Amino acid sequence: MTFRSRRTLRLGSLAAAGVLLYALPYGLGSYAIHVVDVAIIFALLAMGLGLVMGIAGQVNLAQIAFFGVGAYATALFTTQAGFGFWVSAVLAMLAAVVAGLVVGFPALRVQSHYLGIVTLGLALAFLNWIINTPMAGGADGISGIPVPPLGAVDLRDEYLYYYLEIVAFLMALGFGLFVVRTPLGRRMKAMRDDPLAAGAIGAEIPNLRMTAFVLASLYGGLAGVLYAGLIRYVAPESFSIANMFLLLAMVIVGGRQSLWGCVVGAVGLSLIREWLVDFSTYAQLGYGLVVVLMVVFAPTGLAGVPVRVAERIDRRRSADRAVLRPFRPYEPLDGAEHAGPEVVGLEVVGISKHFRGVKALSEVAFTVEAGAIHGVVGPNGSGKTTLFNVISGLYKATAGQVVMDGRRITDARPYRLSQAGIARTFQNLRLFGALTVRDNVLVALDRTRTRFIWRYALWPVGVWRYDRELRHRADALLDRFGLADYAGATPGALPYGIQRRIEIARAMACAPRLLLLDEPAAGLNGEEVRQLSEIVRSIRDSGVTVIVIEHNMGFVMSLCARVTVLSGGRVIADGTPAEVVATPAVIEAYLGDESMSDAPLDLPTEVK
Repeated sequence: MTFRSRRTLRLGSLAAAGVLLYALPYGLGSYAIHVVDVAIIFALLAMGLGLVMGIAGQVNLAQIAFFGVGAYATALFTTQAGFGFWVSAVLAMLAAVVAGLVVGFPALRVQSHYLGIVTLGLALAFLNWIINTPMAGGADGISGIPVPPLGAVDLRDEYLYYYLEIVAFLMALGFGLFVVRTPLGRRMKAMRDDPLAAGAIGAEIPNLRMTAFVLASLYGGLAGVLYAGLIRYVAPESFSIANMFLLLAMVIVGGRQSLWGCVVGAVGLSLIREWLVDFSTYAQLGYGLVVVLMVVFAPTGLAGVPVRVAERIDRRRSADRAVLRPFRPYEPLDGAEHAGPEVVGLEVVGISKHFRGVKALSEVAFTVEAGAIHGVVGPNGSGKTTLFNVISGLYKATAGQVVMDGRRITDARPYRLSQAGIARTFQNLRLFGALTVRDNVLVALDRTRTRFIWRYALWPVGVWRYDRELRHRADALLDRFGLADYAGATPGALPYGIQRRIEIARAMACAPRLLLLDEPAAGLNGEEVRQLSEIVRSIRDSGVTVIVIEHNMGFVMSLCARVTVLSGGRVIADGTPAEVVATPAVIEAYLGDESMSDAPLDLPTEVK
């Protein structure tokens, strides 16, 4: 199917959906339209939960509390403070955002099921507050909420209220889809897939977590405002934990990683709940059974089924066409440019790292020349990767410091070091498996900070233009690395050697001045190692300083101007390849090690 035909089909589908949504009330009775109105409210809640859980990967069992804050704040501001409905609605949304910040704060400290327990506890605390606080009406709730005024439109009519909800729903869905498909959404998905790798390429993980909870609270607050205007009465039973788990079931069944799936799950289970209203006990059991079956057999929900089918079809179609093309070298810098102030110099000064009683690194010290390729070698367990983790901010050094460009960078967070010009690959591949190859690169290309987020609400055109520019740059980088044919594929479906090249391309998307390569040749065949050597030399020639950890001694000795050898967490040799190979301690600790008996030991006659 061509791009034009796809676009025509998409526009036709949207037009048909618009006509259906407009005409829907004309075929429904008064009770049925009430059920639809409530289903739309749950669809808003589900989208918020999908953003925080499915897109950002943060366990949130307090979405129903955001819903309650929005509804109760609207009720309190209108009935007790005397504000108009729309003023109260704005204040209620702000109150929901504050609640989102409060609930999101634990995400900075705990993750996984611990975060779920904390957010569930906060939701229970909110429920306990509204039940036991006289201001909130206790168990009786708050009645007398005024009808939202809208000119000559009487919103007491639930048929007319439906159109107000549809407008709010479509705006919320459009905004959510816009977020998901632009830089903020890609960063949240990268954080969901691998927060460690996302931080290493510049994603501000703490701010992204808080942003995810704020987005969820906005959707929850909006749903609460609409609910208060529809029912004009709020009571604790509407915000119970049972409804929270029903909402969770909606998101899981529909597909938590798709906003469309969240909507389908919410509307579907809302209608099924009304159908089973006379069998509530069996309905709860049925919800639980369905959730378990979906988690086991379709973890991506209903929305994930067509995606998986399409990926399988595309994989078969593109298997014969996709080709790894030659790497196109960077433009080399001349000698004067290499010596300029922008070129990185790194100094490791007395770095020690202890894990309780284990001394992984002890007073490691060496200097990396600007614009050079520096090797770090040593037997397994010698502390090489730990050293990289300290330099890149994943570990905090027990003692010592790391200095880059004359500035101390020890203990800085990974995303700040990425912003400062440090990029890295990992010993075990850490690509974002649920993102395409292009999206992996796009996440790294995006160097915007958290202050950029305001544009999503106030200047979306600027975000769209920036995203389009990023896509052009990503395609150019993939073409340089010979990966253009794999841009739309997911990394896990590709051969290991191609995945290694993707990880290097992603690191270079960060525009680094210092590149850390952790065993880049591991698992590659001879031709792939040769190609890797060409890529690394070209990166060096472009003005990037490179530090390489590697077990392949032939690769290291032919590539690196200087080599540092670690053993037992200490430096036992540091110098040119010829000097290092001649050091007795190196021969004993590394070259003589039985595990390296297959490694080439002959020193090449020329180091390029």
